[in-house]
Amino acid sequence: MTETAHVEITRLMARFARGIDLRDWDLYRSVFTDEIDIDYTSYRAGNEGRFRAEDWVQRGRMLFPGLAASQHFLSNLDIDIDGEEGTVTSYVRAEHVLPNTSGDSMFTIGGYYTDGVVRVGGEWKIRSKRLTVLWNSGNPQVLALARDRAAELLAAA
Repeated sequence: MTETAHVEITRLMARFARGIDLRDWDLYRSVFTDEIDIDYTSYRAGNEGRFRAEDWVQRGRMLFPGLAASQHFLSNLDIDIDGEEGTVTSYVRAEHVLPNTSGDSMFTIGGYYTDGVVRVGGEWKIRSKRLTVLWNSGNPQVLALARDRAAELLAAA
């Protein structure tokens, strides 16, 4: 693996986190191939499948705008490249914040991502993403409340 590929893939992972946390949907969409294989079953059973990237981004739009804030911290990137494709394993700590009357205002997920990456048109893209949850803390209702709040915001727009 070249130093350039390592830097480009590290930046790809940073853009993934920045896109979702800043609600920059164009940036978030730009990190994925046209179709993406998702496996988030370690967080929620049945949350897997092949998605058009636009549909996966739309799922994010139906949750994250309902939060007051989120931060996805990615670290310890282990990048393995073979030609024009590869795998990236990275630790993730995802903070989700929404003040509410149902308990703590934060819900944190900790674990790691395993991403399949591929070079498309000279750019690295994520073609698959698996979340492995190792722990969580705080109020899991934060995400359900955020979905409800996001739906209200979309309906009002």
